[in-house]
Amino acid sequence: MKDLFESSYKGSALAGVDEVGRGPLAGDVVAAAVILDPQQPIEGLRDSKKLTAARREELAQLIRSRALGWSIASASVAEIDEMNILQASLLAMHRAVQTLQPQPEYILVDGNRLPRWHYASEAVVGGDDRVPAIAAASILAKVHRDNALIALDRVYPGYGFAAHKGYPTVMHLQALKTLGVTPVHRRSFAPVKKILAAC
Repeated sequence: MKDLFESSYKGSALAGVDEVGRGPLAGDVVAAAVILDPQQPIEGLRDSKKLTAARREELAQLIRSRALGWSIASASVAEIDEMNILQASLLAMHRAVQTLQPQPEYILVDGNRLPRWHYASEAVVGGDDRVPAIAAASILAKVHRDNALIALDRVYPGYGFAAHKGYPTVMHLQALKTLGVTPVHRRSFAPVKKILAAC
């Protein structure tokens, strides 16, 4: 990955931040913040969606062991329904940075929106495939969320959470119609709202 931003901040605590789970119909939205160690580079960091599940797990272990600091946080289904998915995503990012140790001096956030915070920061469109620290955050967040959905699959069998991770696949939509809405479904999302209205 060509490092387009981090070279400008050598010697400072630069954090990359990303979230996963804006599109699914179920489960929390998860964000991660990572400060990489320039002395312990990690090869192969890129957008988590472009990696296999096995490769993400390998990289996540390396990130947790080599990074100077990392943190994972989430916003709940109830918070998503209360404030909308965009604001819940920004809240999860804010929480991830608040619990990051050491605290960052500068933050690069994937996308085109920044949370409301006091940190010096900038948004980077496509940052998860352009900035190693953001890619690392993307990987940690996705591994964490995927594992959470695999766990939910055991609590709510029949919905296929382990397979589709809450995204609105044909299988998931059919299960919703057949089995109904669970407490972990986002009631503010149109497909779920439609099924609730039909009940």
